[in-house]
Amino acid sequence: MLNEKVKNLFNSFRLRKRILAATDAFIVVAAALFANWPLPAVAERINRPELLIISVTCVFGCFASLLFFGAYNKLWRYFSKRDYLSCVKGVVCGMVVAYGFVFLFQRQVFVEFAILHTLVALFGICAFRYIFRGTFVSLVHTGYKEASLANKTRTMIVGAGSAAQMLIREIRNNQADEEEGLKSSVATHLNPVCLVDDDRYKIGKMFEGVLVAGSTTDIPKIVREERIEQIILAIPSCPPKDRQTILDICGKTGVPVKVLPFIGSLLDTSNVGDGTTSYVNQIRDINVEDLLGRDPIRFDNKDIRDFIEGKVCMVSGGGGSIGSELVRQIAKYNPKQVIIVDIYENNAYDIQQELRMEYGDKLNLVTLIASVRDYFRMNQIFKKYKPQVVFHAAAHKHVPLMENNPMEAIKNNVIGTFNMGTLAVLNGVKKFVMISTDKAVNPTNVMGASKRCCEMIVQFLAQQKSGETEFVTTRFGNVLGSNGSVIPLFKRQIEQGKPVTVTHPDIIRYFMTIPEAVSLVLEAASIAHGGEIFVLDMGHPLKIVTLAENLIRMYGKVPYKDVPIKFTGLRPGEKLLEELLMSEEGLQKTKNKLIYIGKQIEIDMDKFINQLWNLKNAASANDDQKAIKALHEIVPTFTTPEEFNRTVKMPAV
Repeated sequence: MLNEKVKNLFNSFRLRKRILAATDAFIVVAAALFANWPLPAVAERINRPELLIISVTCVFGCFASLLFFGAYNKLWRYFSKRDYLSCVKGVVCGMVVAYGFVFLFQRQVFVEFAILHTLVALFGICAFRYIFRGTFVSLVHTGYKEASLANKTRTMIVGAGSAAQMLIREIRNNQADEEEGLKSSVATHLNPVCLVDDDRYKIGKMFEGVLVAGSTTDIPKIVREERIEQIILAIPSCPPKDRQTILDICGKTGVPVKVLPFIGSLLDTSNVGDGTTSYVNQIRDINVEDLLGRDPIRFDNKDIRDFIEGKVCMVSGGGGSIGSELVRQIAKYNPKQVIIVDIYENNAYDIQQELRMEYGDKLNLVTLIASVRDYFRMNQIFKKYKPQVVFHAAAHKHVPLMENNPMEAIKNNVIGTFNMGTLAVLNGVKKFVMISTDKAVNPTNVMGASKRCCEMIVQFLAQQKSGETEFVTTRFGNVLGSNGSVIPLFKRQIEQGKPVTVTHPDIIRYFMTIPEAVSLVLEAASIAHGGEIFVLDMGHPLKIVTLAENLIRMYGKVPYKDVPIKFTGLRPGEKLLEELLMSEEGLQKTKNKLIYIGKQIEIDMDKFINQLWNLKNAASANDDQKAIKALHEIVPTFTTPEEFNRTVKMPAV
């Protein structure tokens, strides 16, 4: 009962400030008496009335100065070393001003007394704050620990570095705020039970009141012994391969795993503790990027800046997964103008609003609703805005849907690319960059064949050299998190308790993140001279079923037991393996060791334009059979998935 009353007393912020101010006044007066005691020579010359005047003047001086420096404005749980510095400034400045007034009216100041008085007062005020804060933390956090943590998630934190310590501190602070009714957040539901770290010197020690219980190899045992309900990986700077190893260990425990991602500002602890930097808000579920086990790909931002800065840039399909990220990254490099072209108004609106919120009037942004299939509408746009760089990302990309709607793939992908490329030449565009896919290599479906045809159109236009436009193609594999990607589907299925559906147990894919894909596009564009197909070294491919199993484990569930995996069979047009190069293309290195150039394949211009014209006529007539036949003629490597899957040599995964 007594503890509860004391706790309520401490929880009144206004009352705490008054208590603190009154205590400071008492300390200043007591310090004056103490300073007067060891200086008998001075004491004989300072009578009690004078000592009282000095004390009162110093009380008001220190109070005003401490108030000015914000010493009374901080919640105790956020009190840090910098706030002690505010106290030092407040006391010293307050004493200087106070003794200035004393000298003004009494014409004398005993320097020894003033210095000793200031030092004693400063020590007393700082010491009281240290003791007061410790008492507050003890009462609020420790005295009621068992009761307050009973319904909270027992959490293990992997890593005992600065990020983990700040995370624990924020969790504790947020829980105290909740008790005061100030706010509620994710942190209020966490109970940090223990830490693990591979630094043997940390094992057995306490960090922010939490024990480092062992190393990462001990995680399964500690999870059982401590009844852990959730694991947070809090090593933002952990190398990807080490992170994957730790996640593999965590995945065997059967409890959910979350991560604190690498964010540069996260490691800047200058604002931690004052409520402006949140570690808890950065905690997220496992993404597939965490399971790739490779270092992020680095790009030359200087080349990209030199290429983009001061130019008018158009992005077709600017509201899509790749297109919107292109727009985001282009905006960072100070373009003269960014033009978003998209037929889907909701996507275009979303990225427009996002950029307006981030940049306001600093970014010259134009958002247009238009189809790349409409030659005359696009010609109006080119003539009005005069883009210098065009990124062509508009395309239909869903394999099964395009198998059922082949005319739409041909009209949007093939005819749309031909329109955009032709208009780029006619309107003096400096550089045209087409976004392609690994499905264009030895295609087994209409979508892939249409994208291979797009690549050929770009190479055809580059070979013509009828204008000043430089044409370039960028080709990459599966993009994590894109619209229609398999990973969001897996996550939805796991969260809804449904079986995870995989088409085939042997199907494998190359993966990259959207920012990596877009950075490839931008760097390729910056170093291109025309006619190249840029290909990214994407590391080792991954089995989709392995990816699904790992994702299930990260949710704290057991594959095939808690969450079934159902094999549904290959979809129409689907390969077991997507390739990045055709056999005749070969590879040429660039200055970026992870970016290669596929060798240019000469195109018979007369033959190609006739075949393309036949394809366009068949598509305009909505004749599926003629159109697909024409597509086979243009793309001789277009084959059936059955034939490809029967002969393909699967790489090691």
